[in-house]
Amino acid sequence: MKHDVILIGVGNEFRGDDALGAAIAREFDSRSIHGLKVMTESGEGASLMEAWSGAYHVIIVDAISSGQTPGTVHRFDASTTKIPRRTFHYSSHAFGVAEAIEMARELQLLPSTLIVYGIEGNDFTMGRGITPSVQSSMAELIKRIEQDVLRMSS
Repeated sequence: MKHDVILIGVGNEFRGDDALGAAIAREFDSRSIHGLKVMTESGEGASLMEAWSGAYHVIIVDAISSGQTPGTVHRFDASTTKIPRRTFHYSSHAFGVAEAIEMARELQLLPSTLIVYGIEGNDFTMGRGITPSVQSSMAELIKRIEQDVLRMSS
């Protein structure tokens, strides 16, 4: 089956708001949208680059920690703009999302369209679930991703 768009949910299910990417991936996987391939990744950079290898349209979802108000929805068009590395500083990987994107940019291995979404997290503690501030913004995030998937698939 041909996939027009790949959605990659990034994060750790057992680390508070870092479970966001996996939760969003599960939501989209349950919808079985034609042309959409859904994946989950831990956030390790080389694995991310492998996951999007050969893809034309990619959406990555990850929890963000940039100091803004918890629950703030972020969208970066990584196809045209560098991703602020400090935004993903809760990654447990030295070579994470931002580094993978910038390495792929240098190697000319970026997908034609690479959108990175996230919700500003509040708690990245081991063993905790997604906080209410992040949960309250998930519907908006899902709607925005749906709009991008529709636009990319047409």
